[in-house]
Amino acid sequence: MKKFSGVVSPVLTPFTTDLKPDSKRLVKQCRWLLSQIVSLAVFGTTSEANSLALEEKISLLDDLVEAGIDPAFLMPGTGCCSLPETVQLTSHAVKLSCKGTLMLPPFYYTDATDDGLFRSYAETIERVGDNALKIYLYDIPRFAGVNISLELIERLITRYPSVIAGIKDSSGNWENTQSILEREWDNFRVFCGSETFLLQTMRAGGSGCISATVNINPSAIHNLYKEWKSNRADDLQQRLNQVRHTVEDYPMIPALKSVVSHYRKDPDWTIVRPPFISLEQETQQELVQKLESLGFEMPNLDYTKSDILLINET
Repeated sequence: MKKFSGVVSPVLTPFTTDLKPDSKRLVKQCRWLLSQIVSLAVFGTTSEANSLALEEKISLLDDLVEAGIDPAFLMPGTGCCSLPETVQLTSHAVKLSCKGTLMLPPFYYTDATDDGLFRSYAETIERVGDNALKIYLYDIPRFAGVNISLELIERLITRYPSVIAGIKDSSGNWENTQSILEREWDNFRVFCGSETFLLQTMRAGGSGCISATVNINPSAIHNLYKEWKSNRADDLQQRLNQVRHTVEDYPMIPALKSVVSHYRKDPDWTIVRPPFISLEQETQQELVQKLESLGFEMPNLDYTKSDILLINET
């Protein structure tokens, strides 16, 4: 099985007015994202994954596959605080033939050592016990409270070379991403956690990005991934940065949902689970106006075809 490369969206999770996950809206959004030539990391940070119950994640994953979303384009986030939940969700993803899983280390206990984190990943791998398992490590120390060190990556690759497939580096520190790339581990895929680092990542030998704003700007981000060697690449990167920085001026998840809501003409897309709060209507309008001043758009949102063929550049 080929590994992931390119642009991946940590897909926003839509909710109903009574705060239940809305699988129909999720399927529709995933189909549109696939039509824009990006893959799907459901249950990422931007997905409000840690506000979802294990049973909800399993049910949503089932709904996506049953709706015709090809699991070859699914990289669900399966890392939980609890080892049994991580194992159960990861096993389910493998059973559904998801191409990979994006796995947080156990978080909250911020004094966890490399030995402890290795033990957690090792226990998960051993308990899942399936040769089809492919793990993309997820390093986001700002929220997880722990970081995935170079030494830990080396140890995991050495022990489980066929399982540890890559990493999403959301440290926000280019020097950290660069240090991972400089190790040149065999066929180890390195994704930056924001498209603002995409061009640097590709020039340094990386594999793409897994970024929150792919939810609203997938085609443009994919275009830079495709054109990173061209003489237009720096200009394309600058345009992406403008959109990203505009959204970052607001709480990220409510802001992204507001943009989707506006362009889909669907007010319920603004719904977030506590502890998040939806943007005020005036603030939503302000954000959209700023984006539109940059020439931003979200085309072809009515795309519903489920048997989408992606061109895999790897």
